[in-house]
Amino acid sequence: MRPPVVILFCRVPRIGKVKTRLARDIGAAQALRFYRATLQATIRTVGHLSQCEIVLCVTPDSAVCARDWPAGLRLVPQGGGDLGQRMARALDRFRDRDRILIGGDIPDMRPQHLRQALVAVQCNHATFGPAADGGFWLVGLRRGIRSPDLFRDVRWSHPETLADSLRGLPRAWRVGMASRLNDVDDLGDYRRQMNRR
Repeated sequence: MRPPVVILFCRVPRIGKVKTRLARDIGAAQALRFYRATLQATIRTVGHLSQCEIVLCVTPDSAVCARDWPAGLRLVPQGGGDLGQRMARALDRFRDRDRILIGGDIPDMRPQHLRQALVAVQCNHATFGPAADGGFWLVGLRRGIRSPDLFRDVRWSHPETLADSLRGLPRAWRVGMASRLNDVDDLGDYRRQMNRR
């Protein structure tokens, strides 16, 4: 059986292109520094999962040729569409195996959180890692499960993002939950994260 896949959904680190909500409060240069540091830490964390293939799913699509990425990692483009369409496409690309998709802005994520999620993926049709703001930091699908309608009618960056995603699942699906973690999207998230260091 082929190994599970960890899909890291990320944007090429360029000033003014990453953490734009946060940048309004702390400035584009500081937001870029934070994004780069968090993305590097996320890649290191994922690298502890030796039994998994790691794939960076990047935007814009031309970023697959950028020199910003660590050597040796597989790079694939996100393609067009809204966030849900791009995530569904990335998940479906690897539907022949268990897979989880995460973002690059989860500073508290540790290898054990990912291992727990991978176990949940084996036992459920879909698995989510809830975030404190009502969204989710992780979504995973068991091998063979397709996701074309997974994120239809989801309000993104909204307190009901996870609830909307769950409502869209087939009723017969078993859904697992991974640990609740915080992502960093705005000034409040950023300050809480900095105060914990």
